[in-house]
Formats: sequence, C-alpha cells, structure tokens
Amino acid sequence: MAAKKQISTEESTELLKILRKRFEKNMNRHEKLDWSKIEGKLKSNPSKLWSIDQMEISGGEPDVVDYDEKTDEYLFFDCSAETPKGRRSFCYDREALDSRKEHIPQNDIITVAQEMGVEILSEEQYRFLQTLGEFDLKTSSWIKTPKEIRELGGALFCDRRYNTVFVYHNGANSYYAARAFRGVLKV
Repeated sequence: MAAKKQISTEESTELLKILRKRFEKNMNRHEKLDWSKIEGKLKSNPSKLWSIDQMEISGGEPDVVDYDEKTDEYLFFDCSAETPKGRRSFCYDREALDSRKEHIPQNDIITVAQEMGVEILSEEQYRFLQTLGEFDLKTSSWIKTPKEIRELGGALFCDRRYNTVFVYHNGANSYYAARAFRGVLKV
C-alpha cells in the first residue's frame, strides 16, 4: 500500500514558516502576490504541501514564482542557487538507468520527480527562472527532453555561465555529481 503523501501538523507549521520567510526575502520573484492566499492554498492541499516538503528536504528551496489566473494556480520552482544536492548523480529516466551495466546511479530523475509529485522544469521554465536570479553557476540541471531527442538516446540539461543560459545534450544514461533537476509544482 502506498504511503500517505501528507506531513504532520507540526511539520506543516514549520514548513510554512520556512516558505513565508523565503517568500518575504525574495519579493522580486513574486512582487504582486499575497502570501496569505498562497498559504491558504497550501493548507487546503495537504498532498501539495507534502510535495513542497520533498522539494525542501532534497535541497530545492522551493519558492512561488508565478500565478496562473486562468487555472487559479501558484507555481513553485526549486530556487536553490545550485541544483538541489539531494537529487544529484541521477541519470535521466528508468530506461537509461536500466541500460547501464556498470557504475549504476542510485536512481533516475523522472522516477524521483514522480515520487515527489512534481514535474521537471521545461527549457522555457528554466529560462524564466533565470530571469529571477542567477542559478546553476557551478552546477547544471536536467530539463524536460523532447521525445524525438530521448528516442535517440539523448537528454537535455541547462546551466548559466558567462551571464548566459546554455542548453546542452548528453546521453540519457549519464550522470554527474554536479547535475540534478529542478522541479515545478502547481498549487
């Protein structure tokens, strides 16, 4: 039986304090948003709060970066300065993981993201994140890879160097100590 994706009342209270403090410290990411509305949404969605906790535990430093009026959803991105430490050294997906015969990584990012209840940033979302600050100056982050590239064995990742966001490719079965993924969660 699957475990409940819910955190305790004490954990919720502590997480909401962390999120509020981060929200107030980084107003440039969400100038027109109201914390009390965001907090209300989080409190009414325990499974989403659990996913945010998973982002936090793994080093993502989740923060609100946008609001979609059409769907009435807030977007949380991993906003850690470098790619989240708790998700590094994973290859791209299960197929890539299963193809490795030696030096096998512990997991793959698609499986981990699904287990956390988040999605991996697309290239467009990654570039948007970079307008809010400077991220991945020493590390890199896997991004959603188009089906056509993945079918040929590749996967995409991004970083920021020389004040420019770069998109690169690698074999999907590769993994590096300085590469993880950044998640997005809609609440």
